[in-house]
Amino acid sequence: MCVCVCVCSLTFHCVPAFDVHLFLVDKLQCVARWFEQVNALPVCQTVAQRVQQQKSLESLKRFLQKQPLPPARCRNAPLCNRAEVTTRELPLRSSARKLASAPGHAVGAFGVEAAASGPPLTRVCSSVRYGRLRGWNALFVCGTDEYGTATENKAREEGLSPQEICDKYHAVHASIYKWFQIDFDHFGRTTTEKQTEIAQDIFWRLYDRGFLIPDTVDQLHCENCQRFLADRFVEGICPNCRYPEARGDQCDKCGRLINAVELKDPQCKVCKRTPVVRSSAHLFLDLPKLESQLEQWLEQSMSTGNWTSNARHITRSWLRDGLKPRCITRDLRWGTPVPHPDFSGKVFYVWFDAPIGYLSITASYTDEWEKWWKNPEKVELYNFMAKDNVPFHSVVFPCSLLGAQDNYTLVSNLIATEYLNYEDTKFSKSRGVGVFGDMAKDTDIPSDVWRFYLLYLRPEGQDSAFSWADMALKNNSELLNNLGNFINRAGMFASKFFEGRVPQMELQQEDKRLLAQVGFELRQYIQLLDRVRIRDALKCILNISRHGNQYIQVNEPWKKIKGGDEDRLRAGTVTGVSVNVACLLSAMLRPYMPAVSATIREQLCAPANCADAMFQGAGSFVCTLPAGHRIGTISPLFQKLEAEQIESLKRRFGGQQVNYKHAACSTSRSRSWWLTLVLLFQGDRVRALKAQKAEKTLITAEVAKLLQLKKQLAAAEGKNPEPSPQKGKKK
Repeated sequence: MCVCVCVCSLTFHCVPAFDVHLFLVDKLQCVARWFEQVNALPVCQTVAQRVQQQKSLESLKRFLQKQPLPPARCRNAPLCNRAEVTTRELPLRSSARKLASAPGHAVGAFGVEAAASGPPLTRVCSSVRYGRLRGWNALFVCGTDEYGTATENKAREEGLSPQEICDKYHAVHASIYKWFQIDFDHFGRTTTEKQTEIAQDIFWRLYDRGFLIPDTVDQLHCENCQRFLADRFVEGICPNCRYPEARGDQCDKCGRLINAVELKDPQCKVCKRTPVVRSSAHLFLDLPKLESQLEQWLEQSMSTGNWTSNARHITRSWLRDGLKPRCITRDLRWGTPVPHPDFSGKVFYVWFDAPIGYLSITASYTDEWEKWWKNPEKVELYNFMAKDNVPFHSVVFPCSLLGAQDNYTLVSNLIATEYLNYEDTKFSKSRGVGVFGDMAKDTDIPSDVWRFYLLYLRPEGQDSAFSWADMALKNNSELLNNLGNFINRAGMFASKFFEGRVPQMELQQEDKRLLAQVGFELRQYIQLLDRVRIRDALKCILNISRHGNQYIQVNEPWKKIKGGDEDRLRAGTVTGVSVNVACLLSAMLRPYMPAVSATIREQLCAPANCADAMFQGAGSFVCTLPAGHRIGTISPLFQKLEAEQIESLKRRFGGQQVNYKHAACSTSRSRSWWLTLVLLFQGDRVRALKAQKAEKTLITAEVAKLLQLKKQLAAAEGKNPEPSPQKGKKK
């Protein structure tokens, strides 16, 4: 309470131009008087003056920024961009890098996934495609992180050697990413000589500079499995917040680092037996010794780069608690060997070793890898991940590279998402709940539609949830009736009315108004993606097609084409403008829906670089398909997702989640869900009929069905099925 009062008092002293009464309504004048009384306290005035005499608001701002966000409950997130979904020890996440230097720009994306299980449905958007639109020289590499206990366990389950299991799942990952049209320049792996070479070189550089310290530690050993347990193969009660599912290295609820032996009631996650404590000699990365270098680098990186607010707060919470030495070795057999003779038989801990895969996979692709990874003045590094992996990318791995003192490139932009849930529960591969990467292609839903929907609900600021009903709604409304409808109409008008050629255009005020709207959305799109606001930038595309549909609807070219010369010229202008806007949309869609983007260009016979000038210039709309340009065959871009298909998928991927805790409510809940889904489709049908200006009797009949469905849904949910009378109207 005292700390809170001091912070509030400092805030009002440091901003004397703010009048507290301006922010408090009459009912809160007592609060205003309380602030005035607190401000008058000598101790508060003294502290405020001291802040003003030193660094004023900047000092206070940095103090407030270091305060952590309230702890968030952790959830599994298989569909989330870069979310942890497998049984690996510790995963790597993707990153992108941009080279801002003469003679050009470069951008690349990189990520590593564990090879010990089926692939997660994660990398659905290549930020590298956007970089190429912007004219940056692009490198996009990825790979499988193949070392650790998870691989050993999976190999044992399937009766294979660790290397054989890695070979098997490396191919599985590669095929799934190919289906999702994630076009890596190189898809590599960490079980390579380059990985051993670079990891051991960084190790020796840290060791020779005094940043590695030996110590004997207590570890949990499973007598039944006959081995020391890796951190993520231990689960128990958090000693800090009492969360019952804390891991052996970190609690997902309070975010605190944990030593596995501190867990209450620990269990081996493999056999569920209680492990015992044994001692073992290990090497630690001396994070306290590197803390000042880290803070200096973080201040520079956060002030100049794009760090999401959760990435900032998580990182600062680690620093606020004070860094502690971090063990980088493990008593395992499958991993990169520790080269020190006193620690023979041990391997590197995955969160020391695996991020080095960023470097080694690049080195496996090009001998000039150091131009990317030892070029911090010219290279900008982007990391993308779920928020639970932030500290390993913002603290542990950067400290390893700082301590190596070899001019390594460090992250400039750290983009962390929140978690993505499944319907009203969380993803669980063991219970068969949710859709994973190796399952999505069996749904008969195109990969581009998956990419679109997952990015439409990308959890950038808060947790979000995958929903089959919502996926169908977004497909049918945003893709089919909005985006696809506009592009198809524009092309069909040119094909049907103007012999497949772009007609002459004489712009009027209304056309210029549309182009101004399109130009605004294009500039927003560029600004948002420059700041890695992927979900918001997608809305700009949908806004453009929405403006385009309204423009066509108002101008009615299908009617004007039947009129005189002036009307025919007007129909041609509307068609030509619409076709050119469709061409722009094909380019804007490239990072999100590459197959759809290519199909639009093919149908319009537009060159692949048709929109380069718009993205690499000032972001102004340019006519790229001139009058007389011949287009190709026009066909629909999207298919409707039917209610029966969605209901089937809902049942198929529901797993055991249908066993609700309150079984008596399950039937009612299922009926409510079904009615909600049917209601969404019926509403979609009514809107489509109105847009098509169908016969009034048909629209009236469908509206009646819609109202009846609303009453049934209200009754199923225990609500009054009769609508409330509107205000100002007689009953």
